[in-house]
Amino acid sequence: MKKCILPILLILGVLLAGCSSDSTNAGGKQKVKVGIRNSELRTWEFLKEQAEKEGVEIELVNFSSAYDPNEALAEGDIDINAFQHVAYLDSFNANNNTDIVPIGTTIIAPLGLYSSKYKSVEEIPNGAQIAVPNDQANWGRALLLLHEAKLLEVVDDFDGNGGQDKIKENPKKIKIVPVDGASAPRVMEDTAGSVINNGVAVEAGLNLKDALIYESSTAKPYINIIAARSEDQNNEIYRKLVDLYQSEKTAKFIEETYNGNYIPTFITLKELSSYKEIYSNK
Repeated sequence: MKKCILPILLILGVLLAGCSSDSTNAGGKQKVKVGIRNSELRTWEFLKEQAEKEGVEIELVNFSSAYDPNEALAEGDIDINAFQHVAYLDSFNANNNTDIVPIGTTIIAPLGLYSSKYKSVEEIPNGAQIAVPNDQANWGRALLLLHEAKLLEVVDDFDGNGGQDKIKENPKKIKIVPVDGASAPRVMEDTAGSVINNGVAVEAGLNLKDALIYESSTAKPYINIIAARSEDQNNEIYRKLVDLYQSEKTAKFIEETYNGNYIPTFITLKELSSYKEIYSNK
């Protein structure tokens, strides 16, 4: 009977070794698979070079819009991802019964209020029409931006999503005009202003500096994040990548590469988690 023990133990050892998730490559570097979308590819290629110096090999997995990188993360096909804001992640978790968590903040790609008629928010008259993107998430972002501009006030339990019912007070009687996000620049001539997504604005030849007002770090639901599965949130290697992202060197790279259209936004996770606070108390 004893003669059988050693072969069995050897077989078990081989099987366990084959099933383990060893993330160290042949060169001794820690390897991390990062799911991204094309919009921030240049930033992560820069980080890949920086991580190499720290003994970490980043493998970038660039997802098209047809596949959600959160699905790949939940399935264990990637280690972390960096493509979404925290409101989107919360919605994904709620709809898919997943437990993906933020491990660090990255940027905000600000949406702004643009106008071809007025030079400042203060010039916008009572009863003016303002166009906003008609999808829930960006409609919500637009309302929060108008809230910050004191053009209206959102409801106390504002959850980041939009709709006419999310307006609590509208003392200037602003008329919200929901439009397809891609057409927002074209309706500027027919309205007092248009709230336009960052990418759409750039395609229309608008720069962030042209906006009357744009999102800042106070727009917490829309700050982008690096995310991991909850059981990996304290992983030291992943934390090292967060530190690299939140370095002055990376911030400078982002500012110069994206011409100010992406804003490095590094706040604590505790501060980030407070985004569901009552906005009217700000």
